[in-house]
Amino acid sequence: MASSAVRGTGARAARPRSGRAALLRVRAELPPGAAALVDDYERHLRSERGLSDHTIRAYVGDVVSLLGFLHGVGSEGADAAPPSTDGLDGLDVGVLRAWLASQRSAGRSRTTLARRAAAARVFTAWAQRRGELASDPGSRLVAPRAHRKLPGVLRPEQAGEVMRASGTGAAEREPVALRDHALLELLYATGIRVSELCGLDLNDADFERRVVRVLGKGNKERMVPFGQPAERALRAWIEGGRSGLATESSGAALFLGVRGGRVDPRTVRRVVHDAVESVPGAADMGPHGLRHSAATHLLEGGADLRSVQELLGHATLATTQLYTHVTVERLKAIHDRTHPRAQ
Repeated sequence: MASSAVRGTGARAARPRSGRAALLRVRAELPPGAAALVDDYERHLRSERGLSDHTIRAYVGDVVSLLGFLHGVGSEGADAAPPSTDGLDGLDVGVLRAWLASQRSAGRSRTTLARRAAAARVFTAWAQRRGELASDPGSRLVAPRAHRKLPGVLRPEQAGEVMRASGTGAAEREPVALRDHALLELLYATGIRVSELCGLDLNDADFERRVVRVLGKGNKERMVPFGQPAERALRAWIEGGRSGLATESSGAALFLGVRGGRVDPRTVRRVVHDAVESVPGAADMGPHGLRHSAATHLLEGGADLRSVQELLGHATLATTQLYTHVTVERLKAIHDRTHPRAQ
């Protein structure tokens, strides 16, 4: 069995290669037992925990990095001690700490380290339940807290300018312009995630009650209201633009790409970036920036925190509380700029 002390003290920092392709190479080079565990773990995340594809890729990638370090595979384990066995033999808290130290030495941010530590803890807890580990080393792993930066947001008048500019383009009745205006209005009106927007079908929009049915993280369904501007933009797209992009393979997708398939998140990000970029002084942002803006404007308008949590689909109130810091910081900035005794 390889000693964690050897791994943690005598080793230079590993130099993890970034990118999904590099992790796929590491995964392919893992010993058979470790590779089988990764496969089983991925199936567990998908079928039993119901996580999104994006979250599964992140968690599995972190575990592959850890096991590459444990087994000396690729550059993930370039400076780790060579393994003596397959599977998880030798995985203890010392190895976990050494792996995180190698990531820190390679320049990973506190946010990334915190996420990887969380992924390791989830994995080791699962492995112990399966009997692969006698005890759970992840329960003793402490990682730096993620640094939660205040998100950039649009001012309400800037958000209005974005919507008016896209509405001017949609007035030409060109299908892509109608689509772009509708998705911008809906993103800002509801604060839904880009993945949730791309997954919408035609029957998810209830115009009578003016709500949209959203399938969020963990396959949790929620109903989110939208206002009259979003309703008008959606109706214009469905009635006057969608048929211009639709093909036999379009199915029931609400928003379509130029080839008729369901719109891609990258396309939505480009649309939002380009629209916001046209507004002088606006912070550079994508769909998540519109989500931040919607939440901030709701709170500034008097919405209570619990209601905003439900609208955004946050699992815990702690996540939503970030937006209270945004509003406080903005109030402080206004005070510093306008009050005669602020300086």
